[in-house]
Amino acid sequence: MWRELLPIGRHPGSKGYRRYAWTGADSECRDWFREQAERRGLHYEVDRNGNQWAWLGDPAAGDAVVTGSHLDSVPDGGAFDGPLGVVSSFAALDELRWRGAQFTKPLAIVNFGDEEGARFGLACVGSRLTAGQLTVEQAHRLTDGDGISLPRAMEAAGHDPEGIGADPERLARIGAFVELHVEQGRALDLSGDRVGIASAIWPHGRWRFDFRGEANHAGTTRLVDRRDPMLTYAETVLAARREAGLAGAVATFGKISVEPNGVNAIPSLVRGWLDSRAEDQATLDLVVGGIERAAQEYAEAHGIALDVVRESFTPVVEFDHALRDELARILGKSRDGDITVPVLGTGAGHDAGILSGSVPTAMLFVRNPTGVSHSPAESAAEEDCVAGVLALADVLEGLACG
Repeated sequence: MWRELLPIGRHPGSKGYRRYAWTGADSECRDWFREQAERRGLHYEVDRNGNQWAWLGDPAAGDAVVTGSHLDSVPDGGAFDGPLGVVSSFAALDELRWRGAQFTKPLAIVNFGDEEGARFGLACVGSRLTAGQLTVEQAHRLTDGDGISLPRAMEAAGHDPEGIGADPERLARIGAFVELHVEQGRALDLSGDRVGIASAIWPHGRWRFDFRGEANHAGTTRLVDRRDPMLTYAETVLAARREAGLAGAVATFGKISVEPNGVNAIPSLVRGWLDSRAEDQATLDLVVGGIERAAQEYAEAHGIALDVVRESFTPVVEFDHALRDELARILGKSRDGDITVPVLGTGAGHDAGILSGSVPTAMLFVRNPTGVSHSPAESAAEEDCVAGVLALADVLEGLACG
């Protein structure tokens, strides 16, 4: 399965992946998912929001155990973020069938659409729509860099966008959702464990900073006469690093657009996107508030107009404690002894976090020796991936075969 997925959407120059929602690469990944379901005799369906499902047992029976992740990527992303969870889900089912497991509950594997938000600027679109955290009106306003709307992109890829929206009937079928994911950090590497359990997802969001100045000639305009928004933007980037460092949080300006974007032109507009995350809400508010205040001070000093828009936000997610404890019990028991499975938090958002307000959710992490993620350097050793599959199989057996 891994070999089949590896070439899809891989950029020959960067060696990273460009599997953006509702593009050709995404369609190839979706075809792969359907083929995996059909090979195993699973009932395949696509829901109203474009998420793919592969069912073992009656989908309408309720109390289903669901696992899976996503197949799309960030720009020039790595091979493991998302796909490891989907591949491991199919492999875990194969393992359980080899064991002769008898399922007492329906089991489903899911590929949630547009988790990374690389094309339309909002993460977890498929799961947000399903959970009612993204309205139809908001979804229709999402556009990519070429001005193509989300509904238009879905339609071009062969999916009818007319039915998108909250899907409470589908969520009511789910008794538990467990997502396996490569760790986006080095906690497991430092502890020496192959697999861990998630405790919570830090609150996080995305803010757009619009710095408006005055376009002018780069060679003839005196420095004192300039209203250059790039200076204010640069000072704000440094402020973000400073505020995050003081608070023990993270803040990143990772995307920028410039107008008119000419080498010999002073910009009229610099638009930068801030991603910030912290362990708790109070700390996040402190960091973002500090960045905004600094940006405003710099803007006033340089004659720049500033607008700040919060484009997305996800509050802290505490995964279901009972389900989390059950995973720890299952994994401790399956390893022939009273073994403590490490429990760790994460600053990365996931579909499991979006669904946590609607159904009991939990996450398993697989060790990432470098901690690198959202990069072609993202990696996980084969033996750790196998350990993740076996852990997921144990969990699914404990939840769906009791």
